[in-house]
Amino acid sequence: MGESITITDNRTGETIEIPIDRGGIDARAWGSLLPGIWFDDPSFTATSGADSAITYLDGAKGLLRYRGYPIEQLAGSTSFLEVAHLIVFGELPNRVQLTAWSDEIASEAPIHENFHKRILEGFRDDAHAMGVLVSGIAAMSTFWPDGKDVEDPVCRRTQIIRLIAKMPTLAASAYRRSVGTPYVQPDPDLDYTGNFLSMMFCQRDRPYEVDPVLRDALDLLFVLHADHEQNCSTTAARVVGSAHADPYLTVASAAAALSGPRHGGANEAVVRMLENIGSYDNVDDFIAGVKAGDQKLMGFGHRVYKNYDPRARIVKDTAHRVFEVTGRNPLLDMALKLEEVALADEYFISRNLYPNVDFYSGLIYQSMGFPVEMFTVLFAIGRTPGWLAHWDELLVNESRIARPRQTYSGRPERTVPHTDQR
Repeated sequence: MGESITITDNRTGETIEIPIDRGGIDARAWGSLLPGIWFDDPSFTATSGADSAITYLDGAKGLLRYRGYPIEQLAGSTSFLEVAHLIVFGELPNRVQLTAWSDEIASEAPIHENFHKRILEGFRDDAHAMGVLVSGIAAMSTFWPDGKDVEDPVCRRTQIIRLIAKMPTLAASAYRRSVGTPYVQPDPDLDYTGNFLSMMFCQRDRPYEVDPVLRDALDLLFVLHADHEQNCSTTAARVVGSAHADPYLTVASAAAALSGPRHGGANEAVVRMLENIGSYDNVDDFIAGVKAGDQKLMGFGHRVYKNYDPRARIVKDTAHRVFEVTGRNPLLDMALKLEEVALADEYFISRNLYPNVDFYSGLIYQSMGFPVEMFTVLFAIGRTPGWLAHWDELLVNESRIARPRQTYSGRPERTVPHTDQR
């Protein structure tokens, strides 16, 4: 027999032996011995809520794999659409499959003019792009009600293609609405990421020249963000999806979770932090403030990784290639010194505070001309295949609706007093 754990109910003396499977135990076996007694696990830090074949992550060793492929290999040899195909369908596409997949995505990329007029134009001029994106995704549910047939695999595939295709178009439209420039429809002659850059920055009076270095850098960042196991936004997608909500509402819920500064908004927070530090000479004082509890260090540490985030190394190398085209971001020197000081300080080492993927990605986005408010939107474009793959996997596995237990900490039973006695 393999590894197992033995549990004894000291109230009755009854014992049960539960096998350890892939580092976990079956909670149903626990419940058979101790019905009505739950694990108290706020934030689900020690609870597996999904059986997934999409992403493998070992935080202690700094490993990240999509469908078995190491992120370092994928980042150096595949495009975002190839990785999206891998995550959604389980395998990298061959040349014929990639061409067909790219054509399907391109055909679904345009957004109807009525969507711009009826949905996007309803927002305030200063509306945050992430709020516009979340609302726009949810609004798609009313434009394509056929997406509600979530038990039909053909229908699910249609919606997956539609969402991956339209996310860049919606994101670019949210940006252009905020700056008051006309919307730009997708160009079928451009690839996925180049098309997004064109829709963002194209001027009507002249063609937009896509810089291949910047396009490849952004495509790489999309690859790095494509999935990351059971993070907050993916868990939100799985919980909402378990209720058989349609994919637009499911992805909107995931994007809403992503918007928080503790999750997808972290790269925006890194840039704000560096701007507040102000200069290279202030880094040492800032570090002292972090150790004293007066300052907060953004872009370091991770809930899962207890080692250097493997994505952060790739992003750091990419940053230097981008800056050769755009010019050196003045915040980079501060970032490099901050990393150097932190990695040599026992205070940060003992707490496993290593740079994560957010630390350098915001600097790249800023150097490419993206406003800070768009950073999380870019993250959402990259993460969409992961959210949809988890949603589809959940439905294929016919999982039950999510319904966590709670430990009640409120008042005992009370009698309602008369109004005059309250």
